[in-house]
Amino acid sequence: MTTPLEVTFELAPWRSALSRALHRNRAQPFCRFLQLATVRSDGSPANRTVVFRGFLESSNRLMFISDRRSEKIDQLHQEPQTPNRTPFNAEICWYFTKTREQFRISGQLSSIDASHSEVSLIAARQHLWQRISDSARLQFAWPHPKDVRTKDSNFEPSAPDSQMPPATFCMLLLTPLNVDYLSLSGEPQDRIIYSYQDADWTRQVVNP
Repeated sequence: MTTPLEVTFELAPWRSALSRALHRNRAQPFCRFLQLATVRSDGSPANRTVVFRGFLESSNRLMFISDRRSEKIDQLHQEPQTPNRTPFNAEICWYFTKTREQFRISGQLSSIDASHSEVSLIAARQHLWQRISDSARLQFAWPHPKDVRTKDSNFEPSAPDSQMPPATFCMLLLTPLNVDYLSLSGEPQDRIIYSYQDADWTRQVVNP
């Protein structure tokens, strides 16, 4: 199956609706918060809130950040539970309160750390590290996530290098393969399904 990674970049048809929603909700800082769902090794769902960090340059891939030691990184690299499983391994759900719009975007989620072989993605990871706040960078020097907290746990480490990301820092990239857009402001409500098939996006208006 050809994915958006393998073709000349072209702005996906759902991008205009998402850009418009981000612009119209920009006064609310939490508009960049969304839920990211993955699957644990036992097949149970795992969900958490992440922050949208923009689109990877010249692509439709959404960027997030994560600690390399977190469970979701292991979940991305586990083997499929069933044969012939779809290439989807993650889904985000993003709701904009002011405009009452929801985007459910599913596709391939990958992690980029210092060992990645693609030079351009290593550079993008470094640039993303330089863009985040000092407080966000400091969290990557904290003790191991989900370890038992002790009196020796150090949550006030020295500030990391602001230019070079540590080994714990990962850039997450979500390559969308399906986008379910729902606008709750209409009567009836509007719902559009975008699917990436045969190196192109299809658009279908469906019932809400």
